[in-house]
Amino acid sequence: MQRKENRTQKLNMEMITVIMTLAWPTMLEQLMQTAVQYIDTAMVGTLGTQATAAVGATSTVNWLIGSSISALGVGFLSFIARACGANDEAAAKKSVSQAVLAVLTAGIFFTILTLSISSYVPVWMQVDKSIQSMAARYFFILYIPMLPRTASIIFGTVLRAAGDTKTPMKIGVIVNLINVVLNYLLIYPTRTMSLFSFSFTMPGGGMGVIGAAIASAIAFTFGGICITIILWRHPRVSPKGQKLRPDPKILRPCLRVAFPNMLQRFGTSLGYVAFASMINSLGEVSTAAHTIANTVESAFYIPGYGMQTAAATLAGNAYGANDKKRMEELAAMFIPIEICLMILSGGTLFLLAPGLMGIFSTSEEVIALGSTVLRMVAVSEPFYGFSIIIEGMMQGVGKTKEPFVFNIAGMWGIRIVGTFLCTQLLGLSLISAWACMIAHNLFLFAIFLFCYVKGVWNPLSRQKQLP
Repeated sequence: MQRKENRTQKLNMEMITVIMTLAWPTMLEQLMQTAVQYIDTAMVGTLGTQATAAVGATSTVNWLIGSSISALGVGFLSFIARACGANDEAAAKKSVSQAVLAVLTAGIFFTILTLSISSYVPVWMQVDKSIQSMAARYFFILYIPMLPRTASIIFGTVLRAAGDTKTPMKIGVIVNLINVVLNYLLIYPTRTMSLFSFSFTMPGGGMGVIGAAIASAIAFTFGGICITIILWRHPRVSPKGQKLRPDPKILRPCLRVAFPNMLQRFGTSLGYVAFASMINSLGEVSTAAHTIANTVESAFYIPGYGMQTAAATLAGNAYGANDKKRMEELAAMFIPIEICLMILSGGTLFLLAPGLMGIFSTSEEVIALGSTVLRMVAVSEPFYGFSIIIEGMMQGVGKTKEPFVFNIAGMWGIRIVGTFLCTQLLGLSLISAWACMIAHNLFLFAIFLFCYVKGVWNPLSRQKQLP
């Protein structure tokens, strides 16, 4: 009996080690991205509230485009993770060649689309007329390198599905460092600086918001090129030697998973656009507070989304190996780890909210409003963390239809309708809009909890285990 307990504890520790080995590079990568987002917002914030609003006003459209591309990656993640779990490297490599075709198709399509609509986006987002031109130019420059951005997203997902989370992390770190350095050189004008007792002239472009856009565009281009080269040379999932033509046997199951996820991300991101548009109509202070609070909050979701990537990959592996016991053990491991991480994350956010808002704005009104909504959402983070893990495991095994329905219902039925009633009809403030967002998160927790208890998330739960 004692020996059996010791063996179980050993297996549990091994599983925790595997989980954290997969999760920590993704967490670090997202932490670096968020740190750069913090720095970008802080740098632009020194130019004034208008500059912050111009950059933030189109951020939800950025999510809409990025999340639609990420959905394609989820389809390949599910297929590749299952192929790796079944030790079918030939199928994994064939699916990567299809991912290359997806990058080329989606990258070219979204380049044409985003550049064509760049002048209209600020108008659709109800941005103040005084900053519409600035916001449009920022958006246009940001999306010139859409093809390498698409490669970064999809190829990064391919590598993570194959169990390589460190390579996307390393590239992400380099990309973010490039972005920060170029921001520093392009946003500010040439000026005299002092370091200890030495004074020197620091060259600068003095381009403001446009400089921030150029810096990001260059960094994205570098990242896309690097990850493409590394994937091509990868020993396990390189597309080298594969035919770059559509293969229905691979594309059908990938798209079957990707399409509901794409609809989900598109629908929820479109909801974010509608949500932000209603907030933008509340004025500059609300727009700036919302933009900064979103930036601050994003850092505290890192544990959740880092663990989600590991959950999706390992669940896909277990499904490919038809290992029902391992699937159930994974869920039993992931859920308590995730909830503990999100409790710690939410508690930290609650305590540090005013100080974090103060990094990005000197306006007392903006800081006070942003701190209030951040402390509200901090309380809901552990509940949202549970939803993230179950959704990730469902993505890994290819069950994306249910999360699509849940997320669309929560976004449009609770958040958007509630925000419209509160802000547009009742004339309430940003606080009411964030209360609707929290209600949306709690709805997702309740419905994913139901899926977990009933076993809906696990396609092996109602199947007999193969010998």
